[in-house]
Amino acid sequence: MSRVEHGWKAATQGSPVTMLADAADLYADNLFLDFQGRRFTYGQFWTEVSRLARGLSELGVGPGSTVVTLLDSSPDAVISWFATASLGGIHVPLNTAYKGEFLRHPLAESSTRLVIAERDYVDRVLKVADGVPTLERILCRDAAPVTNDGRLSIESLDTYRLDDSRPFVRTPKPGDIYCLIYTGGTTGPSKACIIPHNYLYHAAQRQAPSRGRSEMAWSPMPFFHLIAPMAFLAAATVGAPISFYPRFSVSRFWPEIERTGATQVWLLGTMASLIANMEDTPEMLRCKGQIKRVFCVPFPKPAAVKWAERFGMAEPPTAGLWGMTEARAVTANPPGSNPPANSSGKPYDDYDVRIFDDDDNELPAGEVGEIVIRPLKPYIMFSGYWNRPEATAAAYRNLWFHGGDLGKFDVDGWLYFVDRKNDYLRRRGENISSEEVQITFLGHPDIVEVAVHAVSSELGEDDVKVTAVLRPGSSISEEEICRWSLDRLPYFAVPRYIEFRSELPKTLFGKVLKHVLRDEGCTPTTWDREKSGLVIEKR
Repeated sequence: MSRVEHGWKAATQGSPVTMLADAADLYADNLFLDFQGRRFTYGQFWTEVSRLARGLSELGVGPGSTVVTLLDSSPDAVISWFATASLGGIHVPLNTAYKGEFLRHPLAESSTRLVIAERDYVDRVLKVADGVPTLERILCRDAAPVTNDGRLSIESLDTYRLDDSRPFVRTPKPGDIYCLIYTGGTTGPSKACIIPHNYLYHAAQRQAPSRGRSEMAWSPMPFFHLIAPMAFLAAATVGAPISFYPRFSVSRFWPEIERTGATQVWLLGTMASLIANMEDTPEMLRCKGQIKRVFCVPFPKPAAVKWAERFGMAEPPTAGLWGMTEARAVTANPPGSNPPANSSGKPYDDYDVRIFDDDDNELPAGEVGEIVIRPLKPYIMFSGYWNRPEATAAAYRNLWFHGGDLGKFDVDGWLYFVDRKNDYLRRRGENISSEEVQITFLGHPDIVEVAVHAVSSELGEDDVKVTAVLRPGSSISEEEICRWSLDRLPYFAVPRYIEFRSELPKTLFGKVLKHVLRDEGCTPTTWDREKSGLVIEKR
């Protein structure tokens, strides 16, 4: 049974380039971007895009050319996206933490001739350049040219900001490739998702109803992560302003909200939890009631309740969204709806979404299986994995995209994300969602962050381990935490192991690296319930 029944209006096809060009005409004098006080109107921003596009054109960038960027969040990180795309080129933004093989692999696989990089990252590129035979040139941002190494040309990016009176042609097609986004591979080399122009245009149009033209949005997300361009384009749909901060900082969050006057924020779930549990500050108290909307996935319910109570929101924000790099937002809360707690919304009418078992048989409401999707409109999902036809075919098994997330529908058509397939635990015959256990432990007032993951059991299958970060000053013990969970978890989900740490291993933008914790297993500081003598009744 297809679950596309609530019939929201579909967005038309288009391109982020034409969207921005139109916005520059319609809202030329409106404030568009704020980067730590450096401001651009829509007209000024489009002028900068045009200047760089003309320079890149002289370097041979055109249809099908790949341009890699290794840039911190800055105006140039955004300008380079649009300058490349407006020429028909393919932008390849890379995580600024990449180095060594993590950097060489995408440089070589994308067959790039040109890299735009921060001065501090140029040496990283040079160290792997011998393994990237196509690479010819590095443009160094905000710095004089560094010494050439003989094979590569290394110049200042400013050299290619050109003023020119010739008309600038902007005619990308919806299905043209806009960018390649590398996913964080944990079982092999990372794969690049091919993102067409209409993917981002369509997703931005979906956000338009949530934006007012005078509302300032704010985000600390880097521009190699799709949340940042999504927030950026959502603002452009209505001519609204947006502010970006170079990287997430708990201490700088409220000063930035006060400085910019932001009424909506774009975050990742870990960030929202850290803010919810931070100490009061003068800026926080002065801004109480200012933030009206929070776009954050996932948004654990305990953190959402704290946001509403502490920060003066009319009601707790809800995630109400499920998606991934390959498809962005597939579900949302329909306007005027009352979503059930912990649901991920209902599917947009652009997608057919189902729950399959391991043999691709559809499961009924209430049963957990893999969430599979297929688009009902053209170019609203990724177009496959770059140079990986086998991986693309495997992901689209039986003509349904399999993304590796587990979930279920209820009888009313609400989707619930349950876990990643790799994070789902099985203990002594019982299936356990690490996500549900994490939500439970985040409800403890002394826990700020938590990761629930498997540890190999001597009896086969898994044992459950909780790795947690406590609030500053907490003196609670592992056994006290475990006893607290007894009335909140089924007996089979109560953790055997608990470990307190000062921080969890994460990616640059805050995603917990569970595979690292799984590989580490039990450490010398891990508490073991079975050795403590604590007995659990099976009830």
